[in-house]
Amino acid sequence: MYTVCLFLATLPAHPTRTPLPAAHVAGQASDRFARGVKEERCREGKRVNKDPFPPSEGNTVQLVEQHCISKHDPRYRIIDEAAFKSKNLYNAALYEMRQAFIHHGVYLSYEEMDKCMQSHEAYKALPAKVSQQVLKQLAEAWKAFREAKAAYEEDPSKFTGRPRLPKYKHKTEGRNILVYTIQAISRGKQGLKRGIIKPSMLSVEVKTEQDPEQIDQVRIIPRNGHYVVEVIYSKEPVQANVDPSFCVAIDLGVTNLAAITANREGFLPRLVNGRTLKARNQWYNKRMKELKLRLPKEDRERVTKQMGRLTNKRNRQVNHYLHAASRRMIDFLIKEGVGTIIIGKNPLWKQETGMGKRNNQNFVQIPHARFIDMLTYKAALVGIQVEIQEESYTSKASFLDLDPIPTYKPDDDTEYVFSGKRIGRRNRLYRSKDGRVICADVNGSYNILRKSKPDAFAHVDAKGLAAYVVQPLRLAIAV
Repeated sequence: MYTVCLFLATLPAHPTRTPLPAAHVAGQASDRFARGVKEERCREGKRVNKDPFPPSEGNTVQLVEQHCISKHDPRYRIIDEAAFKSKNLYNAALYEMRQAFIHHGVYLSYEEMDKCMQSHEAYKALPAKVSQQVLKQLAEAWKAFREAKAAYEEDPSKFTGRPRLPKYKHKTEGRNILVYTIQAISRGKQGLKRGIIKPSMLSVEVKTEQDPEQIDQVRIIPRNGHYVVEVIYSKEPVQANVDPSFCVAIDLGVTNLAAITANREGFLPRLVNGRTLKARNQWYNKRMKELKLRLPKEDRERVTKQMGRLTNKRNRQVNHYLHAASRRMIDFLIKEGVGTIIIGKNPLWKQETGMGKRNNQNFVQIPHARFIDMLTYKAALVGIQVEIQEESYTSKASFLDLDPIPTYKPDDDTEYVFSGKRIGRRNRLYRSKDGRVICADVNGSYNILRKSKPDAFAHVDAKGLAAYVVQPLRLAIAV
């Protein structure tokens, strides 16, 4: 998942995430609290971070240079006015599309909407290229709704609810994304040639460090109390000296953000500390509760400015740590010569958690899907392959006893019995059939590797497996 699903014309669209209503996907782009800003540090008008977009055609990877525009920045008011105009066009076009579907069952295409809206005042209030991007955003949202509706009618069990029509944005508080293609950006001596982004009909300037020839487009995204200017550019991967047959498995968790194991004897398992994120989330939850209790009982659903600032800060800290951890992990894997990464992930693992109230909160608040995205694009830049593996029962099965690992099925009531079990304080250890005790996360990581590559340990007997399961080491993360 990325993460926030934003529909752009110059980039390939995201695949439809069937478990979520399409309208929810369409509305994520400007939702005030959909996600925190993907940045390491927020300084007014300065470059703060790099994040990926979906891979473009070929081997090129598209990355993002981000700039934060706060309310105190003089450029904020100008950008806010343009985002408001973008919202007006979005709502006006959405009205036409909804009416055509509700009353006539017709899906209007982008070409039809572009022809229909060209005379509308909301269309003329923005540069033509930007207005076209708003209409393409809507067209992608309706395409996602149409596909989700067809999939829901075929098999409703794949969804958490019936797909809904794309929704309108708030009349006064709503803002919409602004997308400037390279044709809508000044490329002369006063623009990109000097390393300055100057969007069409927008009297703002943003400095960039990217090569003008590599820049594809610029987006301006409304966030809670600020805007993020994203400069999207292309970068060619550089193949590192790695062996594709050398595989590691990664088991994601909470106390240990990641447990890394490999299919080669002598490789020391590594653990990535997750306590930093856990502590940050616990402090955030405690502080948010205190602030909500100060509000009148009937007004506690409201989000104050202080809560918004707190949320932004927490999101940035979490994303910064995830970036630092993913960068450290990829550097480590390059050094070891690893060519394939296998990451365990279950569908709906955030929606169907059953670990207790406190553990559920700790687990759900860590954006593991975002972390997987970071690992994936950083690995792609150095030629490391990434595979996603369904990981049901990998924590319960015993690696040392080579237990068979079944796959979870919603309609399967079979009670599986395994050789060992998790023990110790908060189940952080795993005891095998013969009494040997190992780290539970390491056990799960090895089982993810076994589930993905059944022959990974075919050359080793049960006694020889002990050479793989040694005391794991901490992978230091500098933040």
